[in-house]
Amino acid sequence: MAPPNDPINSILNVMKTHKEDNFFELSNGKLFVKKVPLLFEVPSNVSFSSFSSICQTSSAPLPLFHRAHSTSSKGGFLGFTKDDPSHHLMNSLGKFTGRNFLSIFRFKTWWSTQWVGNSGSNLQMETQWVLLDVPEIKSYVIIIPIIEGKFRSALHPGTNGHVLICAESGSSQVKASSFGAITYVHVSDNPYTLMKEAYTSLRVYLNTFKLLEEKSVPSLVDKFGWCTWDAFYLTVEPAGVWHGVKEFSQGGVSPRFLIIDDGWQSINFDHQEPHEDAKNLVLGGTQMTARLHRLDEGEKFRKYKGGALLGPNPPLFDLNKPKMLISKAIEIEHAEKARDKAIQSGVTDLSLFEIKIEKLKKELDEMFGGDQENSLQLMCKDGEELEFNSEDSGMKAFTRDLRTHFKGLDDIYVWHALCGAWGGVRPGTTHLNSKIIACKLSQGLDGTMDDLAVIKIVEGGIGLVHPDQADDFYDSMHSYLSEVGITGVKVDVIHTLEYVSEEYGGRVELAKKYYDGLSKSLAKNFNGTGLISSMQQCNDFFLLGTKQISIGRVGDDFWFQDPNGDPNGVYWLQGVHMIHCAYNSMWMGQIIQPDWDMFQSDHVCAKFHAGSRAICGGPVYVSDSLGGHDFDLLTKLVYPDGTIPKCQYFALPTRDCIFKNPLFDGKTILKIWNFNKYGGVIGAFNCQGAGWDPKEKRIKGYSNCYKPMKGSVHVNDIEWDQLIEASEMGKAEEYVVYLNQAEKLFLTKSTSDTIPMSLEPSTFEIFSFVPIKKLSPIAKFAPIGLTNMFNSGGAIRGVQYEEANGDGANYVSAKVEVKGGGSLLAYTNVLPNKCYLNGTEVEFEWSSQDGKLIINLPWIEEDNGISNVTFIF
Repeated sequence: MAPPNDPINSILNVMKTHKEDNFFELSNGKLFVKKVPLLFEVPSNVSFSSFSSICQTSSAPLPLFHRAHSTSSKGGFLGFTKDDPSHHLMNSLGKFTGRNFLSIFRFKTWWSTQWVGNSGSNLQMETQWVLLDVPEIKSYVIIIPIIEGKFRSALHPGTNGHVLICAESGSSQVKASSFGAITYVHVSDNPYTLMKEAYTSLRVYLNTFKLLEEKSVPSLVDKFGWCTWDAFYLTVEPAGVWHGVKEFSQGGVSPRFLIIDDGWQSINFDHQEPHEDAKNLVLGGTQMTARLHRLDEGEKFRKYKGGALLGPNPPLFDLNKPKMLISKAIEIEHAEKARDKAIQSGVTDLSLFEIKIEKLKKELDEMFGGDQENSLQLMCKDGEELEFNSEDSGMKAFTRDLRTHFKGLDDIYVWHALCGAWGGVRPGTTHLNSKIIACKLSQGLDGTMDDLAVIKIVEGGIGLVHPDQADDFYDSMHSYLSEVGITGVKVDVIHTLEYVSEEYGGRVELAKKYYDGLSKSLAKNFNGTGLISSMQQCNDFFLLGTKQISIGRVGDDFWFQDPNGDPNGVYWLQGVHMIHCAYNSMWMGQIIQPDWDMFQSDHVCAKFHAGSRAICGGPVYVSDSLGGHDFDLLTKLVYPDGTIPKCQYFALPTRDCIFKNPLFDGKTILKIWNFNKYGGVIGAFNCQGAGWDPKEKRIKGYSNCYKPMKGSVHVNDIEWDQLIEASEMGKAEEYVVYLNQAEKLFLTKSTSDTIPMSLEPSTFEIFSFVPIKKLSPIAKFAPIGLTNMFNSGGAIRGVQYEEANGDGANYVSAKVEVKGGGSLLAYTNVLPNKCYLNGTEVEFEWSSQDGKLIINLPWIEEDNGISNVTFIF
């Protein structure tokens, strides 16, 4: 069967020249893997086809094609046939019980997370893949629902252990009855290699997405940034943004990128005048039925006058005003909820509720300054009317002034929804052909969590730009933004397309057109990389929308407290976030650079978050409020120049965590592994205390699990073979281990016992494992890194060993290149003769008890923080 990308026009037509027996076999109602029965009671209408029989041609790059076919015996496709065509089909793939699995499922339209169990009936609806443990052959099998033709698929739970495949088009006009390759299966003896091989095979077969290795990532991945969302919500405006960046700069951690989040656009509601901005919006949710009425910045930013914030006496700005506005808006929200609760209770006289709500709204308007006559107006001279979008006003002037004053600010991104705004584009207000489409949720989303965003979007519908204009839509927005100094976009609310696909050929066809337009615009306007994808965690996006997009969120939003009112949510929600990110990275990291999202540095669990961001392998950014910073914490993550000691890979759960529940099994500590240039790292996090409740269909607290946990760690927990550059480190005879939080150091080997640990709730430890180098028959050495940084080993940029013999010289040296200031720690079993810092001999400390070798390093600005340290033995 031909793959969906129609290979007739392929630029390659490379046939596999030899045939291997496939590890899978479907016979007598059973799916076997290496002769071990995996699925039982497989219906007779289910088929299996080997990878090589289905994927005989591809326009994928030749090396990828060969790589996929080199493992073709390890994979294949499942299909099924029904008697009657339909736009929504369900079929069993067979059953399994008593076999441990890890799965990823959508708990909201936009967000996915992990789930474990041991039966097909334990799966959750909208499962994106399931990984089965097959200890009989010391292997793992993954089952991945994919795209076929105009249909996408997901796994659902069946009865008595059955696994159901749901194939849906998203349009009652698009029907089918037969699928030859709607699900992919793959086997490997290594779960991480399995993910690589499986998604490589799918990339070659489908040819509708690209792997991360094929794409460039934006430069912000190894930098520190600030997102405006939690600081302002929808009240964001130039003066507030300016003061926010200024606070970081003055605190010694200058942002290298800025994300101006929701609130900057030109939006309004259907009942308003067509070209008038909505006023006095504050909280997320109030804007979700609004639509774009023009494609440039809203009036708040259009009124900015160039140079207004550069002078010696810039307009005054009340740093407390954003918090006061947010507090008043929350009062209104609570009053409205009380009214709605009264309605549900049968109360008919709502007059007191309405009076209170109107009073609060009036107070909010007065706080804004009537018709929003706030500090922005002070930027214009009395009676002066600026020509919007001129060279000296608006977003262009603002971004220019930001970069003029804050020299290290490399990137400025802005937020927008995939459809423009949450409610799309208002018909008749732009040159685009948009139409308000009523939203219809697929049956699979019945199992997801209640979500305000979904409620609001369904309430207002989406002003959908016709898919034939997707190219024009994105280019019109992005070309303008690029011209005014914006270098990228955070594209949010991505999975709304599935709500509105009925009359556009279904969700696959609609997605293809939108993602194609988005990809073209990204390539043209933002250097091919300037886009962070968000609210996108579904297979439609990953299999159809990632030919160009190379970075995206792997977790739900950072929630500083439980929106459902559990006071302990301020703690347990943070562990939930880490679980989302760690397990989603297993599949998303094959396709995009995982982004673990922002957090707030003054949050009660900020240190917990910071520990995970330090070794996640992606960008580090916060959404601090004005005045709400913990600079002592941030300096453990960020260098003074705004760069970060980033790991070499993306963090993943250790093998012994894969089939466990680190959220509420009451015993498992989450462990994630990654690499630095000269060592491996394991982060251990006590995330216990919350998780998904299948009956209540929500994430909630499990207070009985929020307690100290014991566990262990071992150097072999690091998957050294997953990165070519790290593979040799995995063969070391001996390692030095450094515990960042406990500040302990000791030695270990691959044959040593595990290292015990105990963690309090919402705490962590970071273990650095560094191979020890034998410098001579008696001297050993290992560079550990800066102990004042969470990711100590990330500071080591280079290591050279030299030996000198003859002409009166007889010594060995270890030269270490380090970025950052602070305490450099190394290990050696003998006292060095001398130590040089940038060519000058300096003092150092050495402990014969544990081998700690310490030297204090300055931050040398003119050398970009780089120091060269040489130890002579």
